[in-house]
Amino acid sequence: MIRSLCFVCVLPVLAALTAQAGKIVSLLNVSYDPTREFYQEIDAAFVKSWKEKTGDDLTIHVSNGGSGKQARAVIEGDEADVVTLAVASDIDALHDRAGLLPANWQQRLPSNSCPYSSTIVFLERRGGRVHVHDWDDLARPGVSVIVPNPKTSGGARWIYLAAYGWALQKNHGDNQAARRFVEQLYRNVPVMDEGARGAATTFVQRGIGDVFIGWENDALLVVNGIGRGHFDIEYPPESIRTEPPVAVVDKYADEHGTRVVAEAYLQFLYTPAAQEIAAQHYFRPSLEEAARRHAATFPPVKMFTVEEMFGSWKQAQKTHFDEGGIFDQIARSRR
Repeated sequence: MIRSLCFVCVLPVLAALTAQAGKIVSLLNVSYDPTREFYQEIDAAFVKSWKEKTGDDLTIHVSNGGSGKQARAVIEGDEADVVTLAVASDIDALHDRAGLLPANWQQRLPSNSCPYSSTIVFLERRGGRVHVHDWDDLARPGVSVIVPNPKTSGGARWIYLAAYGWALQKNHGDNQAARRFVEQLYRNVPVMDEGARGAATTFVQRGIGDVFIGWENDALLVVNGIGRGHFDIEYPPESIRTEPPVAVVDKYADEHGTRVVAEAYLQFLYTPAAQEIAAQHYFRPSLEEAARRHAATFPPVKMFTVEEMFGSWKQAQKTHFDEGGIFDQIARSRR
């Protein structure tokens, strides 16, 4: 009887300890190439915050790769709880091709679900044989340009649209003239890697090419890190505003029972702490206070948007990057 009573007395204590210990939760973030270091720091901060708030032990796994390739992996069954990809059209594809999230996913978070932004810049070798100032310099004969492949990389699609949009403006909306310029630029590309980070490695570490066109954050990482003193960034007079979006993948988050933590994870990206981390990793913060604090890091650049030049990401994707689109035609002309 005494043993029984003691057991009954222990039950509430065990229950309290279990509640205090919390659950063990796992989250998968399928992301694009240049976010590796950024999400390492974001995840550590969020795991700590979530533990303090809920008592749960959270593990966040991040998969990195070319944005288009990553989107296809999720469509084909890589059960991401959240995606943090390079372009909206890749997340649209999760709805259009697999019904994994709603069509209005971009309306669920501030700034069209883009917690930070960037732009496209040129990275050159200091003392190299060529020097470029603007987009038309990249199409000069003999200039070797390194870019990733738009068929697999979201960053590559931003690069392509930056060049095409610049040419459209220079030629007063003449699509044929813009296309001729982009064709000439891509004739100067000796190799296209699957992702933006791979293309940066080809340029910086393998020593291929005269100029790398890529994300501002990747270029700043090089000139302030492994390439200090050996590379310079050239900001073109005008470029594109790149806006990498994020989303909960409803189907998988609901199946895994992770919707609440997945939503909190993405909302955390808009907090002052996360915006500070974004700026330190050379992404332009969306929070005005953080942007002001780091204004010296990010030179003012005249930027246009995809919507201004191409109507929408859906339209740009269909016209330029779908099978048989303008990029495929340009790629065939390189052979």
